[in-house]
Amino acid sequence: MTEPREQMSYDVVVVGAGPAGLSCAIRLKQLAPERSVCVIEKGAEVGAHLVSGAILEPRALDELFPNWRAMDAPLRVPVTEDRFMFMTSAWAWRLPTPPTMRNHGNYVISLSQFARWLATQAEALGVEIYPGFAAGEILYEQDRVVGVATADMGIGKNGAPTPRFTRGVELRAAQTVFAEGCRGSLTKQLYARYQLGAAAQPQTYGLGIKEVWEVDPALHRPGAVMHTTGWPLDSQTYGGSWLYHWDNNMVSIGFVVGLDYRNPYLSPFEEFQRFKQHPSIRPLLVGGRRVAYAARALVEGGVQSLPQLSFPGGLLIGDAAGFMNVAKIKGNHTAMKSGMVAAEALAAHLASSSDAPEVAAYPEKLRASWLWQELVAVRNVRPAFRFGLFGALLYNAVDQILLRGRAPWTLKHHGADHTRLQPARDVHKIDYPKPDGVVSFDRLSSVFLSGTNHEEDQPAHLRLRDPARAVAVNYEQYASPETRYCPAAVYEIVQESASGPKLVINAQNCVHCKTCDIKDPTQNIDWTVPEGGGGPNYQVT
Repeated sequence: MTEPREQMSYDVVVVGAGPAGLSCAIRLKQLAPERSVCVIEKGAEVGAHLVSGAILEPRALDELFPNWRAMDAPLRVPVTEDRFMFMTSAWAWRLPTPPTMRNHGNYVISLSQFARWLATQAEALGVEIYPGFAAGEILYEQDRVVGVATADMGIGKNGAPTPRFTRGVELRAAQTVFAEGCRGSLTKQLYARYQLGAAAQPQTYGLGIKEVWEVDPALHRPGAVMHTTGWPLDSQTYGGSWLYHWDNNMVSIGFVVGLDYRNPYLSPFEEFQRFKQHPSIRPLLVGGRRVAYAARALVEGGVQSLPQLSFPGGLLIGDAAGFMNVAKIKGNHTAMKSGMVAAEALAAHLASSSDAPEVAAYPEKLRASWLWQELVAVRNVRPAFRFGLFGALLYNAVDQILLRGRAPWTLKHHGADHTRLQPARDVHKIDYPKPDGVVSFDRLSSVFLSGTNHEEDQPAHLRLRDPARAVAVNYEQYASPETRYCPAAVYEIVQESASGPKLVINAQNCVHCKTCDIKDPTQNIDWTVPEGGGGPNYQVT
């Protein structure tokens, strides 16, 4: 593993082939066709690791490809109906749809299919895209980022090369754009090295869990959209659901739980399974067929939590920085816009005679864009939930309807999510019903539907900084919350008669949601990239 790596050089390397990374690459080639641009993606193919509701607001797409409607873009189901519901265990009450959640002019889409379409457009412009290659290392010269190296492949569980060993490749660039999405492993390292979050409030996250169902055609309403709040969560826990009817009798149904929740016995996966049993939801699913499952952490901190966006040799875009509009429950149009603004700044920077290592114009351009204005207008929506559900609904009605996001104050977030758990002795246990196999299911059968696969003979990509803490802290004080917040049954406590409880990590189940990296109470779990091509393989999500 000490043999030299092959080197490839580009003007710009983009890490991550999501909407942000692909939009950045496309816009850069539109502005500067002569520039060499490479995009690498850890998924087996573009879109394999993308999961979202998803409703796309086409504002950024209109700017990127004004004629997208004539380009066979996969936006075929316009939103026809919006409903916002407050749920109790037995009833669903319709509330006025908040202005930020109105979807007139938007489209119900498959995000993975949309990314594949963007990749096709990027390649037609000359962008080189390499799926199945995980960026495992940042390359530096002095204090400047000069590219990334893809992870070695063919390392066995014992750390030694196997017969299929392949050395990683160094991808060097004048500027490297990090578009890894929420809680990227390299982005996390950049935060630490350059103190990117020093002037921002701590980021806050949610966990989104999603299924796609094929339902009875008689119950299918293409373009119908519903969001809910309330049951099954208590009034002090942030979260809610979505239900989107798209084409081919398919329905996307999902549930989000804010990762600032307090009770270590709470399981976002089980809350979602309970939600599907609601009298207003179950009839849609009974007789249908569950065809896909996915889970992903969502970045929810908004403008208060945005880090320093540029640093010597690189930029952050999309959810790697935190551009999701949590009030809209949308981040794809904002991710795309951040990538496009970055590309505009990069094109000017590369064309200049400046030797400056940092693209200082990027954050300046962002502050002058509609993206910044949009995030500023909704900056108080998420932190208002410190007042509880009913207090937040009341506050946000004033903030968004009467003040239209122009309040002369900015609410602060609660602090880092991993600090919020209460000790298990101070809370009540939550007894979840067993899955019925009709509309509710267990985790392992769900993971099967995600298409998740990892090469078995490789080191675990989920690593404990101190293995003893998994028992001394997590088990003893918090009743092992990782066994409940993980939506893929990765973490398991086994009782060994000789040595007592032991944490077992079933890394092969991991759907790359990053929740463990976020929520572990002592930040003892590091999510790192497995071999390229490993993980879920989303097709219709």
